[in-house]
Amino acid sequence: MIAVIIILAYLLGSIPSGLIVGKAGYGIDIREHGSGNLGGTNTFRTLGVKAGMIVTIADILKGTLAASLPFLFGIEGVHPLLIGLFAVIGHTYPLFANFKGGKAVATSGGILLFFTPILFVTMLAVFFFILYITKYVSLSSMLTGIYAIIFSIFNGDPILILVVSILTLFVIYRHRTNIKRIKEKTEPKVKWI
Repeated sequence: MIAVIIILAYLLGSIPSGLIVGKAGYGIDIREHGSGNLGGTNTFRTLGVKAGMIVTIADILKGTLAASLPFLFGIEGVHPLLIGLFAVIGHTYPLFANFKGGKAVATSGGILLFFTPILFVTMLAVFFFILYITKYVSLSSMLTGIYAIIFSIFNGDPILILVVSILTLFVIYRHRTNIKRIKEKTEPKVKWI
């Protein structure tokens, strides 16, 4: 049964929200526009606020639903965050989009929303505060991850610390080209905040 929920979590993560919204609602493959990424940020830039919000919320909920699978299936002794990791893998390397997905930010947040909502809410506050100051979505995402590690350490849950650390390192790894562009001052800034 654990294998089943791992596969389900991966498949949930693999649902390409950006691709679906782009093609169904706008007749556009967002992989052919902007950064070519399937995540919410590229959707915002390519298709606008409404589409970006839909994709971001869908990507968050993929993580939340995946993390809830042990509870929904009545499986005890399986940590929801560990199952949620497979949704992040699915989102980043989606089966349904040639294994080229998003950068794992929203889906990672969705996992944390299920397990510790207070962390998720404070992460949103930190993200938008940093975004307001820097105007960089990528930098805001990475620094929010570092905040989440600090929060987790004070929380004291070893699995939370481990998973948040893995997620943050993965998010930073996925943003390595953004880091280069920030250094070169060529990274796009948001204009709406």
